[in-house]
Amino acid sequence: MLRALLLLGGLAPALPAGPHWAYEGPHGQQHWPEGHPACGGRAQSPIDIRRQRVQLDPSLPPVRPVGYQRPGTPAFTLANNGHTAVLVLPPSLRLQGLPGGFAAAQLHFHWGRPGHTGGAEHLLDGHRAPAEMHVVHFDAARYANASEAQHHAGGLAVLGILLEVGADPHPAYDNILSHLGSIRYAGQTTAIPSFSVQDLLPPRLDLFYRYNGSLTTPPCFQGVLWTLFQQPVRISLAQLEQLQGTLYATEADEPEPQPLVDNFRVPQELNQRPVLSSFPTGTEGYSTGEIVAIIFGTVAGCLGLFLTIHFVAKRTRARRAQDHDVVFKASSRRGPSDAGPRP
Repeated sequence: MLRALLLLGGLAPALPAGPHWAYEGPHGQQHWPEGHPACGGRAQSPIDIRRQRVQLDPSLPPVRPVGYQRPGTPAFTLANNGHTAVLVLPPSLRLQGLPGGFAAAQLHFHWGRPGHTGGAEHLLDGHRAPAEMHVVHFDAARYANASEAQHHAGGLAVLGILLEVGADPHPAYDNILSHLGSIRYAGQTTAIPSFSVQDLLPPRLDLFYRYNGSLTTPPCFQGVLWTLFQQPVRISLAQLEQLQGTLYATEADEPEPQPLVDNFRVPQELNQRPVLSSFPTGTEGYSTGEIVAIIFGTVAGCLGLFLTIHFVAKRTRARRAQDHDVVFKASSRRGPSDAGPRP
């Protein structure tokens, strides 16, 4: 079962099943369609989400994790499969709010390289976050596992969480990142203590983008239901550097070990696919404080404009009154004989 999960194509790329692939070089992503034809399809992932073009769908229900806080297992398996770090999840973790009954399979990460800020797969208006986490689920009502489900449209549902850098370390992510040293080389696995997986998610699970896409690595099968949360999760710079600089894409006995970096796919063409949002894009999920600040800023701006117009109008009236007074006084100095024409 573990090997099946680690071999889950695209979302948990693994020790290659089929033609060899990599992110760069002669087997890099531009060559993926040669050995994996689906990678050249018209519904590929990831994408660059242009927020002005998404379609509001207020009927989208919030994502509701079930069992995430108490996974019911004493330990998780963490593995380096040569392409990413994979945490195997028990199927007792369920996901509601989607069309179907989805069970968790695993989660994994995408990142850049030390000294570079970009490493996420999905972009928002051209911005690439430092890293991204994917939580993979399969339709447990129709399929036995994720490896089977990936071959069918709608068989997989993936949660995408963008990771940004903040001032403080994120304690939930330390549950994973602190163990990366035990899986430095491809093929290595380790057991880590169980923890609340829900703590890895952003607080607002009702703010998200939704679209139909694919696995983001070979075999790039299409028919994945994607949910990308609008809120990022913030980890510290030190935690990001752990992710960027700990793992190798090669096995321990490789004489020239290759760092595991830049494991993200470039954005793919949208090709007329709709991208839905569960929230109005006009506010883009601003916090209450940000909305209040915008309102006060707008009111202050309008008040300033009103006062400017008021003072300009007042000054103009004063000048006109002064000019009128000058004319009146000049007229008053003329005597009665000046009032009419002379003979």
